[in-house]
Order: sequence, then C-alpha cells, then structure tokens
Amino acid sequence: MHPFVIWLIAFAVWWFASSFFEWTLHRYVMHRPVGSFDYPFKAHAVIHHHVFKADHTYHLINPADRKTIPMAWWNGPVLALISAIPVMPVAYFLGSWMVYLGALSATAVYYCIYEYIHWCMHLPKSRRLERSWFFRRLNGHHLLHHRYMHKNFNVVFPLADMCLGTLRLRASTRFAQPICPAVPDVQPRDLAPEPVGAH
Repeated sequence: MHPFVIWLIAFAVWWFASSFFEWTLHRYVMHRPVGSFDYPFKAHAVIHHHVFKADHTYHLINPADRKTIPMAWWNGPVLALISAIPVMPVAYFLGSWMVYLGALSATAVYYCIYEYIHWCMHLPKSRRLERSWFFRRLNGHHLLHHRYMHKNFNVVFPLADMCLGTLRLRASTRFAQPICPAVPDVQPRDLAPEPVGAH
C-alpha cells in the first residue's frame, strides 16, 4: 500500500479517536485533579469556567481575561505526542511509521481546530467561520457545557458525547444565555418564552 494511503487511513481513524481523547481529557483531567497534578483542573474548571459562564460572560468582557481562553502554548505538542502513543505498537506491527505520523497529524490538526474554534466562541468578531451552521451548532453545544459542566465535553467533534451519554442538546430550564448571531437558541422547546423585561 502506498505510504500516503496509509497516512490518510491513519489520519481518518485517529480523527475519530481524537473525539474520545478530547472527551477523556476534558472530563477526567480538566474537570478534576488527578492526584497532585491539578494544573489543567485549575486552569480550566476553576479559572476558565469562573470567567466564562453561560450568560453574557460567555463572551469576553475583560480584555485581561483573554489569556484564559487558550491552553498554554506547550499543551498542543505534548497532547499530540501523548495521544499518538497507543498507535506506536500498531505502527511497529505493520512496519510503517506512516501510521504513527497519520495519527500524530490528526491529533495536531484536531488540537489546532479546537483552539481556534474555542477562541472564536469566547471572543466573537463576526468572522466568516462564525456565520457557518456547523460553528453555530458547536457553539450552542459548548455554551451548554458552560451551563452544565458535566455535559458536552467535546468542542470540535461531539462523537464521544453522543456515544458516552454526555450529549445535551438543550437546557432543561430557561437561563439568560448570550444573544448573538453565532449563538443558537438552546432554551427548552417546551417552555413559553419569557415576556420582555421579565427577570
């Protein structure tokens, strides 16, 4: 088989696997301390979720808080290398390191998309991406994560949320969500809208 075809297959397979890696990392490392290793928990669950809630603060208010949107610069390379470790035995067994490179590439691309989409979600600027239907769907998905921290762990590709029972499509009760063209209405369908001026 041509090396590029091997790389492409590995990339595609690991793209799907990356959804589960993101979900696992987000749920079990970013939302709870792992022993004495609590850096991701503090940076994400404590700081990021404190600054960005599911109301008007979902969008950046204080410019000084911009630094709490992305992960630290070194997280990308480390996560890409860690997530591709399980592929090493497969690459060795098949006798092709294109398998490993395909998986590593998929994780790196997935991570870059994660960072950019997440940045756009919390710092909207009417970008072309923000007008797309898939961004709006992902934005509503992530907004509900900020409302329900133990739901919707995926940001890029919610396959793991669907498969592992953490998918939430709408809120169960009304809340003061942000109003923006790039943010869909995630209020409950079965409740009448609140009257104008109601608190």
